[in-house]
Amino acid sequence: MAAQMPESDQIKQFKEFLGTYNKLTETCFIGCVKDVTTREVKPEETTCSKHCLQKYFKMTQRIFMRFQAYQVQQNEALEAKAGLLSQP
Repeated sequence: MAAQMPESDQIKQFKEFLGTYNKLTETCFIGCVKDVTTREVKPEETTCSKHCLQKYFKMTQRIFMRFQAYQVQQNEALEAKAGLLSQP
């Protein structure tokens, strides 16, 4: 059974999510919505918004993969260093 996160950590994580969501929404809105005088969303605005979101998710995934590879590399370097230090 998974352990529950403390409420303060949950609140912090939710605030970070909201900050990211708000930044993404603002970025895509500013870049894609050109006419705010009508209630209708134009097809090009919809397409632009979809591309903006897809690009953001792909970028986030790529950054995560690079970070993960970096962490593995750092852990291997630390293990190698620890192995050298423990040898007589």
